[in-house]
Amino acid sequence: MNGKQLKNSILQWAIQGKLVPQDPNDEPASVLLERIRTEKAKLVKEKKIKKDKNESIIYRGEDNSYYEKFLATGEVKCIDDEIPFEIPNGWEWCRLSLLIYPPKYGTSKKSVPSGILPVLRMGNIQDGEIVFDKLVFSNDLDDNKKLLLQYGDLLFNRTNSAELVGKTAIFRGQRNAIFAGYLILLRPIFINSEYLNLLLNTPYARDYCNEVKTIGVQQCNINAEKISNLLVPIPSLFETVRIVEKVKNIALPIIKYRELYQKLKHLNGELPIILRKSILQEAIQGKLVPQIAEEGTAQELLKQIKTEKEKFVQEGKLKKSALTDSVIYKGDDNKYFEKNGNTEMNITDEIPFEIPDSWSWVRLNDICSYIQRGKSPKYSLIKKYPVVAQKCNQWSGFSIDKAQFIDPDTLSSYGEERILQDGDLMWNSTGLGTLGRMAIYCSTLNPYELAVADSHVTVIRAMKKFVLPQYLYYYFTSNTVQSVIEDKSDGSTKQKELATATVKTYLVPIPPLMEQSRIISKIEQLASIMRG
Repeated sequence: MNGKQLKNSILQWAIQGKLVPQDPNDEPASVLLERIRTEKAKLVKEKKIKKDKNESIIYRGEDNSYYEKFLATGEVKCIDDEIPFEIPNGWEWCRLSLLIYPPKYGTSKKSVPSGILPVLRMGNIQDGEIVFDKLVFSNDLDDNKKLLLQYGDLLFNRTNSAELVGKTAIFRGQRNAIFAGYLILLRPIFINSEYLNLLLNTPYARDYCNEVKTIGVQQCNINAEKISNLLVPIPSLFETVRIVEKVKNIALPIIKYRELYQKLKHLNGELPIILRKSILQEAIQGKLVPQIAEEGTAQELLKQIKTEKEKFVQEGKLKKSALTDSVIYKGDDNKYFEKNGNTEMNITDEIPFEIPDSWSWVRLNDICSYIQRGKSPKYSLIKKYPVVAQKCNQWSGFSIDKAQFIDPDTLSSYGEERILQDGDLMWNSTGLGTLGRMAIYCSTLNPYELAVADSHVTVIRAMKKFVLPQYLYYYFTSNTVQSVIEDKSDGSTKQKELATATVKTYLVPIPPLMEQSRIISKIEQLASIMRG
């Protein structure tokens, strides 16, 4: 239950007589209502208000049903279907019209930026209170006299959006003011205005407003007659005071609860992200699953990759430039060095963390057969060959639905190696905020014959026989890479770019092949647990 729901529940309990205990010494609500009827009759006689032609008395018959008797005609009808809930003994039901002066609409005159009196508008009603900001003013002396608000007046928002129409606030006399035409003045007679304001902000009253509103083209409306017809549960005058006092006393705890709830909600939202980052970090550091000596070492794996690459070069499947002599090792002084041909360099500052002895650090290019940015396409309306762009690569996965299509006649200019293969990593290489976002290409998610990448996406094709794409995906989505992705990029504050040369030289911690597989399985298992 969030803060708003808790507040609504408390207000609902209040008007159902469940928030404070009933005092048998209180005079019944019927006495209060009779006092109000007497006062209204006096005001009619003095010609200060007009007689309500629909005035009624609501009572409970001997058959336990509720009846409404209309005083002007003597008509009596059963209203059991209208009664929303039961109320305690000593309480009464009545129409809102009995408890107030005849409702009054606000000024229809055009307001001005400055003037004699502020004109309260629907935006000045917030959470049951009047807020004095973004004010406009009236210089009309007649309006300023006849529409001047009094302490305890209620303002009802008769025209607004479907969610906000019917919102109500109490005027507490902070300064002289009148009100605009989208508001209706509800001025109580003898009844506690704080209780009425509380009631009009309950889920019960809001539901009533939702039922009776008239839906317009852009806004909804509730006229004075409809709001006056609201059934109101009335306790004794003393109990209204106790109810209002109780609600005020628990207002601060509700605010505190709301703050704590929002913090908890934020934490619950962040926790899976934090846990995922932590799991990935443990995984890429060799701490998620145990090392098994029988699975060999990454050094052996890298030799196999080099042999395989040499074979591909001989077969013409790879260019000779794909072969490198880069070897990264840890010296006796615990520093890391990279040997490339006759050159040796201390790269300790580049190493982000320690890895198990059976693992190796390696440049990404050394474990891949292809790393290249896509090609700027000539687009076509013919939906045959989709182009994977940045928007296709989401953290939630690869989606072809967002793709555009190349001109089919230009496919031959792409070359075979540019056609995406299962397991290709597609890395967003330009952008701000989207830079570094990655997805794995899967042909089963592509209903078309094939796909290519555009120039804003770098395609990374691992030597899949030795390096599992899913493992590389987890590494490149880890905090180690993503937290510094923009630091490694070039470009302006509006557009960042990850150069292909930079991608190729990324340092990657590589475990043996079987351990890669176990890491992937463990991550997926933990992710499933977190999803519940």
